[in-house]
Amino acid sequence: MSLLLARPTACCAGPLRFAAARGTGDRTAAIIVAVLARLRPWAVAVGLALLAGCSTLPRNAPPTALLNETSIPGLPDVRAPAGRQSAAFMADLRRSFEQESAADFPLREDGIVRYPQLALSGGGANGAFGAGFLNGWTQTGRRPVFKIVTGVSTGALIAPFAFVGPDYDDSLREFYTTTASRQIFRVLSFIPQLLTGESFAETGPLMNLLEQHVDAALLRRVAQAHAAGRRLYIGTANLDAQRFVVWNMGLIASSGRPEALALFRQVMLASASIPVAFPPVMFDVVAGGRHYDEMHVDGGVGANVFYSGGVFAFGEAREGVGRGIGRERVFVIHNGQLLPTPEVTTRSVRSIAMRSFESAMKAALVGDLFRIYSIAVREQARFFWISIPEGVELTGDEVFDPVRMRALYDVGFDIAKAGRPWRAAPPGLSAVANGQGEAPSSPDDAY
Repeated sequence: MSLLLARPTACCAGPLRFAAARGTGDRTAAIIVAVLARLRPWAVAVGLALLAGCSTLPRNAPPTALLNETSIPGLPDVRAPAGRQSAAFMADLRRSFEQESAADFPLREDGIVRYPQLALSGGGANGAFGAGFLNGWTQTGRRPVFKIVTGVSTGALIAPFAFVGPDYDDSLREFYTTTASRQIFRVLSFIPQLLTGESFAETGPLMNLLEQHVDAALLRRVAQAHAAGRRLYIGTANLDAQRFVVWNMGLIASSGRPEALALFRQVMLASASIPVAFPPVMFDVVAGGRHYDEMHVDGGVGANVFYSGGVFAFGEAREGVGRGIGRERVFVIHNGQLLPTPEVTTRSVRSIAMRSFESAMKAALVGDLFRIYSIAVREQARFFWISIPEGVELTGDEVFDPVRMRALYDVGFDIAKAGRPWRAAPPGLSAVANGQGEAPSSPDDAY
């Protein structure tokens, strides 16, 4: 999540001012700093002095030996740790090719079935760009039905709506153009949180929003799409196991269990819970016949954007099933900017921390793009990505500013509707030299 924090005109007085969203990490830092900036300086100083004596909240954590053996009660196959292939995810994806509709994924005259996939990155309020882009894409009449949709952080909030299709475009627009900071988080008292808490703000308001927008009707739509051979995955970070975790949201939605809707929302909340700023989300898990709580935070801790997370191999899963030859087209929407933004770093803890964090997160995002690109090359798939144009400068009075988010939404909408070409290779890599061909000169080349 990314916004650069500008120096307030007066300490802890009046609205905070924020400057342009660039990478994925600077908005995360900005939210943390914004929460701290609302607190009186003396409170921060006293709190830091007392930090050595702080205590922790009680919890029922799994034993270390069982951290990699936990599962969701009654739903053991709905998630998998990234980095290794999951037999359950592979079996479920293989089944999807038997379920899929020829209307959604037709066999072309050349004997190829195209499978559009969509990966949505983190970026906090920058998600307004992705929401606008999807709406603009719909307006072109060329937005495809996606075989797979993945999301992390703000991308996890967009993903279910993007997955079910254009019927929920208005919900996306409303969420990303009318939501203010007070509807996302509530700042808590600093000293008690520093001494015995787990975050400097609480996300009850965000959960209220999820309860309004992610309802039983949406869950049914996700379940119907899952039954039609499409797959929705969301990523969270398991702090206990230090693992990025991929959740099969369609499997949750179609489980028929009474807790399915609550778990669905819980995963979305966890994926968007920035550590330190927001509280972690605790999942009830079982291991060795006992129940424990498992701590998850923002999926961006593990990856700012992902496609498979290594839990499945698309081509391998399709072998021997399906019609014709399958070819993927992986579309990545990056809710941020990547180019270096030279500016003088002042000699202050805040300035040094912000610039370092932003630089590290930009580098991590580039790594994520290369990871997805390498998978595309291995699978003989096409790779396309787009991000917020460099030079887009937004200022706002808060992290989630509806006026500025509307402006960013409009940027995404206009780019998609104008049919601007996607980039066909990660930053610094020639698409031609790596078998991807020239970057598409028209939208039809990509679609």
